[in-house]
Amino acid sequence: MGCLVSTPQDSVENRKRPGSIGDVSVYVPGFRIPKPVDFSLSLGDHLPKNLMERLSALRTRVVVMAGQEAPTVSRTRRKSSTQHGGSTLADLHQALQDYLPVLLGLVKDGSQLQHNVQFAWMNQEDEAEETAISNAWYEVLSVLHLMAMLSLSQANLLLLPRTSADGYQPKVSEENRRASVDIFLKAAGYLDCAVRHVLPQFPTSLREDLPVDLAEGVLRALCLQALGQGVDIQLGMAIDSAKATLAVKRRLACEMVKCWQQAQDNIMNLPLANGWGGKHRLFIKWKYVEAKAAAYYYHGLILDEGNTEKSHGMAVAALQAADEYFKESKRSCEAFNAASPLSRNPPLWGTMKYLSEKIPKDTSSKVRINRDLYSHEKIMETAPTLPDFSLALKPDEFQLPPVVPSWNEENVGGGQASSNQL
Repeated sequence: MGCLVSTPQDSVENRKRPGSIGDVSVYVPGFRIPKPVDFSLSLGDHLPKNLMERLSALRTRVVVMAGQEAPTVSRTRRKSSTQHGGSTLADLHQALQDYLPVLLGLVKDGSQLQHNVQFAWMNQEDEAEETAISNAWYEVLSVLHLMAMLSLSQANLLLLPRTSADGYQPKVSEENRRASVDIFLKAAGYLDCAVRHVLPQFPTSLREDLPVDLAEGVLRALCLQALGQGVDIQLGMAIDSAKATLAVKRRLACEMVKCWQQAQDNIMNLPLANGWGGKHRLFIKWKYVEAKAAAYYYHGLILDEGNTEKSHGMAVAALQAADEYFKESKRSCEAFNAASPLSRNPPLWGTMKYLSEKIPKDTSSKVRINRDLYSHEKIMETAPTLPDFSLALKPDEFQLPPVVPSWNEENVGGGQASSNQL
């Protein structure tokens, strides 16, 4: 069903983590890197030479490019980046897209060839240095995971503020913000496909042996992270829009809370290793608390529009909660940046730039006014419950591509009853 080999963390020194990853708007928990495979040893008697060479060439291209790209992406340098986040990221992404429809031939129609090749990848969030499994679905899952991480890296580059032409404070253009939402949905689509269509292909025993990087909880958390950051961008654009009502902003903020809460629930009890994994958990905690600050702020403003003592009291409690969560988010942010590998915040922009100014000011003002109007007993001392909204943002509907026609040739043999089944 698939031979498993895990290499302990301290037995090899190949997994090099950077000391610092620079500015982070979107956290990417490292890149899993594929190790070279000699297809001729395991498939030489089963595939035509031209198909085997094509499969080998496509994977070798991915191995080389991923090995070159991973260290540079970790440091968020803007190197030879294009307006959409970096030509090298796009090239590696294209290489994976080219490889996937050829790779899928190994699992087509339940082919026994799926167990012939041992695929090895270096982990980032697992204690084991690398994991090798003789199952082509493991390779498919790893490819989808890497495609999602590339997308998140691309979004991070788009969302690092740049100094504007007028020389004022660095900002993120509306074009980049809109493009990033599309990229977040694409990343979520890869991860959603991995959870719904690829993980079920593994027998239960093998799923339990997958590295934590590919555990269902991590994949779901990354998917929800992508959706949560997409909603964050939408909220920032709503804040900038004169047409967006308080109700719209509150709904977006509450949806963001739901995304990050579910992400935290999925990742909370997983055995993430120190380094990328531990930092991943801190990032989700920080963004969850930050989202709650935004949600309670807008909930408080809407409650304050009521005409009763009760609504004003609830508004004060909500705004006080927003202020406390805002302070906690700053502490959580510091803990995230201080965790290895070190990181730093880019200049504030978007949702949190606005809220960092408004939450302390409005909370202080509303609390003082309402405490002057009503007795202490009239003001609720516990924050009111946030309204529950279903998530409007959904992952892209990504489907595994069709297998390339060369797998249908009659001289392709996989030990099955008929070569036409391939």
